[in-house]
Amino acid sequence: MGSRYEKEAADYLRRQGYEILVMNYRNRKGEIDIVARDGVYLCFVEVKYRKDAAAGDPLEAVGWRKQTVICRVADHFLLTHRQWADLQIRFDVVAILKDEITLLTNAFPYIGL
Repeated sequence: MGSRYEKEAADYLRRQGYEILVMNYRNRKGEIDIVARDGVYLCFVEVKYRKDAAAGDPLEAVGWRKQTVICRVADHFLLTHRQWADLQIRFDVVAILKDEITLLTNAFPYIGL
């Protein structure tokens, strides 16, 4: 089910002008749902879905622990994909609540490790 919403998020990001570079980038440290380029930014995007608000706002579902994992995976991505090393990095969240999509750019800062 998650891949369905990640595809919806990627389609949404494309409509916003993002270039999707990698879907579901994984390494031993974890996973990043989408890696994309938005102008001068290399964006590491987490996708969160909720069928209704009873489970909480999907924008609030990326806590400190998840942010740490995303930053570690992003570090590895940058080391292994030097062609994008000149871009600034940014961490975005795409929240899908029912059929509504919200993009939060610069959702959290880089957590240096």
